[in-house]
Amino acid sequence: MSDKLSTKDRIIEAAWDLFHKKGYENTTIEDIIAAAAISKGSFYYYFDRKDALLDTLAHIFDREYEKLKREMDPEWNSYKKLLYINFQMHEFIEKQIDCDLLASLYSTQLLSKSNSSLLDQNRVYYKLLAEIIEEGQKRGQITKSKSVREISKFYSLCERALVSDWCLEKGSYSLSEYTKEYFPLMIQAFCEA
Repeated sequence: MSDKLSTKDRIIEAAWDLFHKKGYENTTIEDIIAAAAISKGSFYYYFDRKDALLDTLAHIFDREYEKLKREMDPEWNSYKKLLYINFQMHEFIEKQIDCDLLASLYSTQLLSKSNSSLLDQNRVYYKLLAEIIEEGQKRGQITKSKSVREISKFYSLCERALVSDWCLEKGSYSLSEYTKEYFPLMIQAFCEA
């Protein structure tokens, strides 16, 4: 873990690393405090209980999207960029996020009366999608018959459908390989390249 991370980021990173390695139920607050190298008071300053960390998955995802944005070749066409971030993120999910924990998170987001952090349009994810789609429309690689927001929504719906099915199937197949095969079919209607 990088020393450049804020205390809150260190807690989040440590927690999700432990959730992956030990499972959510087997991870204690004390484990998180030790892994993040912080005091108990620092933990409770940001989070009132372990369950509160479940809502930080969007933060973990956005950190990964920031990394993917830096890795993409700016010369790639927009369709390739969309496929790249989709495949890389689904590979990340498959390797780093426990399927049962992800399913639990989805179910709590469905039942929650508050807004879903995963659907927050201010996330890095949605801004990156909009940037790629807008660029694709300007380059003539993505249809202009739908707005950037409409295409972004459809794209994210398709991604969630693949992840939800993978969770329903208890991770019994490779999410990234299934994504590689079927996601292009799901979004090709918007891409003109």
